[in-house]
Amino acid sequence: MGKIIAIANQKGGVGKTTTTVNLAAALGVLEQKVLLVDADPQANATSGLGIEVEGVENGTYQVLEHTISAREAIIKTNSPNVDIIPAHIDLVAIEIELVDKEKRESMLKAALYEIKEDYDYIIIDCAPSLGLITLNALTASDSVIIPIQCEYYALEGLGKLLNTIKSIQKIHNPDLEIEGLLLTMYDSRLRLSNQVVAEVKKHFHNMVFKTIIQRNIRLGEAPSYGESIISYDATSRGAVNYINLAHEIIKNNSNNGESN
Repeated sequence: MGKIIAIANQKGGVGKTTTTVNLAAALGVLEQKVLLVDADPQANATSGLGIEVEGVENGTYQVLEHTISAREAIIKTNSPNVDIIPAHIDLVAIEIELVDKEKRESMLKAALYEIKEDYDYIIIDCAPSLGLITLNALTASDSVIIPIQCEYYALEGLGKLLNTIKSIQKIHNPDLEIEGLLLTMYDSRLRLSNQVVAEVKKHFHNMVFKTIIQRNIRLGEAPSYGESIISYDATSRGAVNYINLAHEIIKNNSNNGESN
């Protein structure tokens, strides 16, 4: 049975979608079978893997509504071993439409259950908010990766997110674990970047991934070509960072006796 990992942080601009797309691609290159679920109405993970967002007819919206099954929404991508359930701007409306439904927090969990064993990893890109879609993603997941940018307000809002995770563990998903905190946008030349790394490691110790994602121009360019960094420039620092992260996750999960 596969492992479902949400990539979540209610702060925007922390490298969440970049991490979702490139971690999925890196795991795929390492011969893991991966499904990316785009649960962000901005649909950047969908376009970042070369899928034309305007042409999406069946995606996360329809899956959450239960008008189609998760299996029917899956599209193959150009990334080796990576499939996607795409998103479209219409996903914005799901928050309102689900509000009166029974078990509204568990819609995604129910939908993914039937395909969980088809994949080694299912990676969910969450919206930069703690709304109902993100709640669905965290309720459906086995673990969560929290990207933290190595910049001034890095830890702002982190306490709120950790409290949300605690309440989800208590009410909706007692098995939810923190896969790790991922430091992103690191620039070794900046004293602030190094201070943030030291601060996060001091507070969170083993919860922090050893791999740090460095600031990298190629990483920023890749989405505009509808490619992951792995296919856009496999020799770039960004690609190497994400391959290292994928190795770390596979190793951690094999040590824990989990899916791999």
